[in-house]
Amino acid sequence: MSDAPPVTDRASLSKVVAEQIRGQILSGKLRPGERLVEDRLSAELGVSRVPVREALLGLSVEGLVNLEPRRGASVVEISPETVAELVEVRALLEGLNARLAARRHDPAIVAELSDALRRGNAAAGAGSAEELALLNAEFHDLLAVASRNTVLSGVMRSLRERTSLAFVLNGRTRALQDWKEHAGVLAAVIDGDEELAGLLATRHVQNAAAAFAAAAAQESSG
Repeated sequence: MSDAPPVTDRASLSKVVAEQIRGQILSGKLRPGERLVEDRLSAELGVSRVPVREALLGLSVEGLVNLEPRRGASVVEISPETVAELVEVRALLEGLNARLAARRHDPAIVAELSDALRRGNAAAGAGSAEELALLNAEFHDLLAVASRNTVLSGVMRSLRERTSLAFVLNGRTRALQDWKEHAGVLAAVIDGDEELAGLLATRHVQNAAAAFAAAAAQESSG
């Protein structure tokens, strides 16, 4: 049964459905390569097939869903080569984003980041993989808001989501380290230290990429 609020406008309903499917993909509930069957999704989300089909089309444009004639939709599988290319760009832009956040130093957003950090640290010890993925996305989204650069935020969201498809392999094994690194970035933002914030944010992405590469190698050899 769907938790989505009742929506009568078709475009709005498709957007709600897309957000729900996106959440399942980024949390790892729907895995890379998994087929996305319209009938099953419409029953699960409590909507007709039309908004599901429109949602899948939109997610394919974003690079999260693969649509193939006669084969239907599936969650995108990202090759190690593509991950490496995404990480090169994301690491650079995450650094810029963190520097801007430290420069603008918005107290209201810093307070929200601190709260997200507190909840993330708690979940790192006992939370589910799905909860950790949602909290990680929340922290990075808030950090993007803190930069006060809407162009950068828009570009970063797509990069974060596409790399998250790969980084879901890291699962709980890197959770404590992830949130320790988040804490370092936030401390630098609070101190207004642009250079340190940028360096730590860039390193955070690179560390997650290294963990993914190790997890992927272990999975393929197992």
